[in-house]
Amino acid sequence: MSGRAGSIDAKPVEGPRPKLTGRAAVLVVAIVVLALLAVSPVRASIDQRERIAELERQAQILEDTNAKLRVDIAKLHDPAELERLARECLGLVKAGEIALVAAPAGAPSALSGC
Repeated sequence: MSGRAGSIDAKPVEGPRPKLTGRAAVLVVAIVVLALLAVSPVRASIDQRERIAELERQAQILEDTNAKLRVDIAKLHDPAELERLARECLGLVKAGEIALVAAPAGAPSALSGC
């Protein structure tokens, strides 16, 4: 003790450092092995979530496309739309109508030889 009565000296106890025991080494190895085994399922779960999100985006795009196609199908049931398409795409005319076709600007005219 020191010069004062009742006081305790707080000197750190120096001794040999505790060494890694066999149990502690086995515990550390077990924890490392378990951590390594847990990495693969976690990674697979993350990959599956990303795949699900991508498939949901693709499904939404397909649903939007289907909705647009349903509108187009509904238009094709309208006789006026069918007539418009027949005139524009196929060049069809009604009985008694005369179809006029404009020649391209650079094409030779059938009347040029007259």
